[in-house]
Amino acid sequence: MTTHTDCGCDSLAQNYLSVEAALEHILSTVNALQQSESVAIRQSLGRVLAEDITAPFNVPPHRNSAMDGYAVKFSDLQEQQKPRLKVVGESFAGHPYQGEVKAGECVRIMTGAVVPDDTDTVIMQEHVERTSDEIHISHQYKQGQNVRHPGEDLQQGSVALAAGKKLNSADLGLLASLGVGEVNVIRKPKVVFFSTGDELKNVGQTLQAGDIYDSNRYTLFGLLKTLDVDILDMGVIPDDQQAIETAFNEGSQLGDMLITSGGVSVGDADYVTETLEKMGQIGFWKIAMKPGKPLAFGKINNALFFGLPGNPVSVMATFVLFARPALQKLKGLSDIHIPQRTAICDSHLKKHIGRKDHQRGIYFQNEQGELHVSTTGLQGSHVLSSMSKANCFIVLPQDSGDVEAGEEVVIYPFDGLI
Repeated sequence: MTTHTDCGCDSLAQNYLSVEAALEHILSTVNALQQSESVAIRQSLGRVLAEDITAPFNVPPHRNSAMDGYAVKFSDLQEQQKPRLKVVGESFAGHPYQGEVKAGECVRIMTGAVVPDDTDTVIMQEHVERTSDEIHISHQYKQGQNVRHPGEDLQQGSVALAAGKKLNSADLGLLASLGVGEVNVIRKPKVVFFSTGDELKNVGQTLQAGDIYDSNRYTLFGLLKTLDVDILDMGVIPDDQQAIETAFNEGSQLGDMLITSGGVSVGDADYVTETLEKMGQIGFWKIAMKPGKPLAFGKINNALFFGLPGNPVSVMATFVLFARPALQKLKGLSDIHIPQRTAICDSHLKKHIGRKDHQRGIYFQNEQGELHVSTTGLQGSHVLSSMSKANCFIVLPQDSGDVEAGEEVVIYPFDGLI
């Protein structure tokens, strides 16, 4: 991979903002939502806790057995070279043994069952020979083995789950184990989006000369669904100044974030840029990246605003790199990053120095367990089929040039991303 250490001298990089600088600025502007709502634990999967969950009691609440076997007194085992003990009862999960365990006696016990007070060790059943009501222990043993103690998992009053935690399946089970039926979570962000342009038609409409179907709203819908947010699609807004101004005003009042696609390039002769400058605190940026150079970001009323490029692949790239992290922070998540891996590139990749490329690739694992990746072919920002074929972005640094086959590259797998 060829590199260029002085990117500032490249004409592509002049007056351009790096991907990293743009994201840093965006995230510094975003504050997590403060409003919370109470939901049943089965509805809390993937949501972010608004407050700490503390253990109301010890977990486990009592001494219990880690094995099926026999609860014994360790002192009895020390007094005999080949211990033999009398079985005087049974302890099952939910049905503890109620009697006394005297010297020379033991209790049959099952996994999870309460260990009787008079015993301190559990011998697993595979290490015991039983004849009628007597057992013979021939294996090695040590005091306290196979006994779980109160609070070993969680102690009463300790923080079981901290505020800001995105709840997963294990967390739901943990909440249930604490007897917690409802939790307070950060409310879902409300995201409003629309497209602008007289040439855009909805699916089902007849195309006239110069018309195209609006794919970006469907792509954005899918991207937003992966983030579990409340979504409002306002459709296609025509190239009419009053209609555009009304849409921006309504959308910013209805949502925590407003996203549009197209018409935000610096110097565009349309109503979108003019309306944004009139209504909001918006910055129009050129990002040193491909695809997705133009980006508008800021606020309209109290809503965050993202004006994404019009080309379909650029929409997806800029959403993933900028709007998605902003939404994650808005949701209260603290761990905001894109998982990445390295792979051996099987293709020759062309790249201009001075921009960060996100080329579409297909990665796989070979028989030796190595990750390899190859290009999907044409990389134009209008080639939406390249995103459908791909399962990752091949990420090429801003100061790098062409990539030769056999070189190692960074990839962003699409699993959970798009």
